[in-house]
Amino acid sequence: MTVADVPLTTGQANQGGEGTRFIGLALYDPLIAWDLSKADMPSVLRPGLATDWSVDEETKTIWTFKLREGVTFHDGSPFTAEAVVWNLDKLINKDSPQYDTAQAAQASQWFGAIASYEVLDDLTVAIRTKEPDATFPYQISGIVYSSPAQWEALGGDWGKFAEQPSGTGPWKLEKLVPRERAELVRNADYWDPERITASDRMILLCMPDTSTRVAALLSGQVDFIEAPPPDAVPRLQSSGMQIVTNVYPHIWPYQLSYEEGSPFRDLRVRKAANLAIDREGLAQFLGGLAVPAKGQVNEGHPWFGKPTFEIGYDPQTAKTLLQEIGHGPDNPLPVKFLISTAGSGQMQPLPMNEFIEENLNAVGFKVEFEVFEWEALRARRRAGAMAPENAGAHGLNNSWAFWDPNIALIKTSGSDETPPGGFNWGGYSNPAADAVIAKAKVAFDPKEQDALLAELHQIIVDDAMWIWVVHDLNPRALAPNVKGFVQAQNWFQDMTPVYVEK
Repeated sequence: MTVADVPLTTGQANQGGEGTRFIGLALYDPLIAWDLSKADMPSVLRPGLATDWSVDEETKTIWTFKLREGVTFHDGSPFTAEAVVWNLDKLINKDSPQYDTAQAAQASQWFGAIASYEVLDDLTVAIRTKEPDATFPYQISGIVYSSPAQWEALGGDWGKFAEQPSGTGPWKLEKLVPRERAELVRNADYWDPERITASDRMILLCMPDTSTRVAALLSGQVDFIEAPPPDAVPRLQSSGMQIVTNVYPHIWPYQLSYEEGSPFRDLRVRKAANLAIDREGLAQFLGGLAVPAKGQVNEGHPWFGKPTFEIGYDPQTAKTLLQEIGHGPDNPLPVKFLISTAGSGQMQPLPMNEFIEENLNAVGFKVEFEVFEWEALRARRRAGAMAPENAGAHGLNNSWAFWDPNIALIKTSGSDETPPGGFNWGGYSNPAADAVIAKAKVAFDPKEQDALLAELHQIIVDDAMWIWVVHDLNPRALAPNVKGFVQAQNWFQDMTPVYVEK
């Protein structure tokens, strides 16, 4: 893994999407899951711990979930509607004994729409949203379920639970060494026989340094590494390693602050920054493992729309825009970005930021970086630009996914979606965007919703809401004898079919 510490094992994993895919979706399951079995098409939602779900036709706010029969937690206790409510309480109800601040922080973006919830019978639960929200199935897919019985058996101590977690997932945790490793073993009693793990054991090692990961793969210490550095790819290939890539919903951007004093409150500055970056050159620098971005989503995506602002490399126009406000190479405009050393989806953040720093400085910016470990940067992102600790920061380089309407567009651009409930880090506010969001949230017809999301994307690109740089091709390097891995078009991946051929 690229992370510096083992992701949180109690249920709602930290460390971003990487934490979710290696721990969150390994030890646990959501009610609605992603189908990660295909590489040739974007992932879609599928039944998980719920076999089906529906929304009340009259109110459009009451969602009923029918739960899967016969599912047990790793400790042998049954998964029931009571367990669902108990888990929602651990995230939402601060007065419940099981409320966990750490997990609530990780899940805050997923439960914000929930108004109430109740048990209807042992295998049926109802969840009411605060308002009609057609995107709710995507949101509930982010919540996973820990064992109430195990928590009780361990004296109601989440710290002890982290060492002996119990979920319903395809893997069980056998050993945890903080900041070093997690050893997972097969859950032979997993409820989905088609996803019983092909391997007896999966050992996850924390290796944030790229050269350390490459050396570990070449030496045989590990069989599979995340995010190999581009300059190591030829060596890895010549050594017989598999380099696996795929298009998937992911963008490497700078989220911008709209707080008082931020230079990015001016549209000319935002456009200048977007036009100053040589994305083709950066993609080459990355060994072809990324492609230039022209917005939040890729061209050809159903949500791309028809933006009129053409994002590309045009340093002369960037200079002209800055000159209009009295800045240029002789009088540079200071900007400060928060960036990371490594982390889930960050690719090669230090050299990439240095490349972009040169581009921006060349047209009249004066870039300053404040560098954080990945999880520390995520904490700054969850706090929002308006938080005291982020005072003076004009942007934050946090890679972003767009697999669902909320994380992609709605909760990043809605004026009422600032943290902790939403992803609008910088406090962006545009009445035109808000109006389209209101329509999209009640568009229960998928085609109608896609059309509205395309309109929303057009608005935020024309307004240069963020600085969009490249779409990652999500490279991984695997030993020649690693079999079964299917790289889904998703930020999450399924490790259950993977095995090492002897």
